[in-house]
Amino acid sequence: MSLPNDPLNASQSSQAIGASLISVAGGLIERAGGLQGLVAMLQQQGLGKAVQSWVSIGANKAVSSRQLGQALQKGGLGSVIQEAAGKVGVDPNQLLGQLSQVLPHVVDHLTPKGEVPAQGQSGLDLSSLGALADKLLGSKPA
Repeated sequence: MSLPNDPLNASQSSQAIGASLISVAGGLIERAGGLQGLVAMLQQQGLGKAVQSWVSIGANKAVSSRQLGQALQKGGLGSVIQEAAGKVGVDPNQLLGQLSQVLPHVVDHLTPKGEVPAQGQSGLDLSSLGALADKLLGSKPA
C-alpha cells in the first residue's frame, strides 16, 4: 500500500489507500460486534490505556503494529487482517503498520463525546469516515 512515485496518481492512490484502511477498520468493528466490542476486546488484550485515550477527549496514545497485531490475533480478529491484506495485495505486517496509525483516529472520530456508544445505539457509518481518511492521508485540505 505504498504510494507511487507518479505525483499525478498520488492523490488517487492516497484516496484508494484511505478507503482500504477505512474498510479494514470498519470490518474489524463489524466482526467485533460493534465499536463497543472492538474497544472491549482491545482493552482485554492489553491495550487498555491506549484504547481509552482514543475514546476519551485528548491526545491519542500510539500503538505499534506489533501490539495491534498481537491484540487482534489473540482477540480472534487476525483473520480480518489476513483477508484484507490479501484483497489489497500487501503484506499483513504492512497493513498493520498503517492500520495502527489510522485505527486510533477512527475510534476517536466515532467517540466524539469521549464515550463509546452503547451497543446498538450507533450504527457504523463508513461514509462519515471518508473525510477522516482524506484528512489523515492529506489528499484533501482539512
